[in-house]
Amino acid sequence: RLIDDALRACADFVGCENHREIVFGQNMTSLTIQLASALSRTWNPGDEVVVTRLDHDSNVHPWMLAAEWSGATLRRVDIDPDGCTHNRSSLEDSINENTVLVAVGAASNLSGTINDVSGIAEKAHAVGAEVFVDAVHYAPHCLINVEAMGCDYLACSSYKFFGTHQGVLWGRSKRLAELPVAKLRVATEEIPFRWMTGTQSHEAMAGTIAAIEHIAWIGRCVSDGDLSRREALGCAFEAIEEYEQSLCWRMIDGLQALDGVRIWGITDSERKTERAPTVSFTHDSMSPKRIADALAERGIFVWEGNFYALELTEALGLEPEGVLRVGVLHYNTMDEVDRFLDELADILSS
Repeated sequence: RLIDDALRACADFVGCENHREIVFGQNMTSLTIQLASALSRTWNPGDEVVVTRLDHDSNVHPWMLAAEWSGATLRRVDIDPDGCTHNRSSLEDSINENTVLVAVGAASNLSGTINDVSGIAEKAHAVGAEVFVDAVHYAPHCLINVEAMGCDYLACSSYKFFGTHQGVLWGRSKRLAELPVAKLRVATEEIPFRWMTGTQSHEAMAGTIAAIEHIAWIGRCVSDGDLSRREALGCAFEAIEEYEQSLCWRMIDGLQALDGVRIWGITDSERKTERAPTVSFTHDSMSPKRIADALAERGIFVWEGNFYALELTEALGLEPEGVLRVGVLHYNTMDEVDRFLDELADILSS
């Protein structure tokens, strides 16, 4: 019963009708490697796999390995550094009649860029390719809708949306049933269980259910009427997006007012819907680590580095120091944003 409840909760979370299209695993990375391994057995030399320089390495290196295993060619979509977005011409050139898979992130965990997944999926499907979406960073901020995205596979991690350490994979039932996934010969062929090796973490499933119910509760608090869980999730994320955007743009405006600060990502308020409330920046004379340490001494905890978005920091020439990343969620306040900006201004001026 617990497993079935968890599958149904996650189906509501990603917007699919068939809860048997949900697979649980250790984390998003493990599930992506598992899927990449299965898909690689269906590819051949001459096939092409497309990744982007905007992605977390968990949506790059598994596909590099899959290309290596199958003899396929790996293509990388370049970025436009000014807004940390996909370079359109590079994207167009990368997808062709030889493409078998396009792997793309719904939102960048470093720049916050929200990508046009449905547009990319349309281009990929036009040449017969499949689309895999990394929605880990997107999941706590926006409502996932796999049908609207038009993707074939999507993965996220429940710890990112206030749950437990558990990976969640959605895939179209036909593909989950037919792909040559590695499993024990005594294991069932029934989906999704043919993908779920060994004994799963039932406690993690319980935590995932609770996290999804928490978000649905927010939706019911801000709306009227008797809502289904999916409807409540929609109301919740509508409210969450509006509130988080107000915090995010207060932060962006404040950072832009500081001398020597450069934000890596979209800073045009007319493009609010194209970014998640995650802001990464550098300073022209103080390292990200030095700033992070100074903020920590004042009780403000941020992080520095590349956050495994190695392709992006390399493309921007930001290795090895990376960036300083600050994010907000629906439980943060405007006072916290203002305090961060005040303390940062004091650190930089000293």
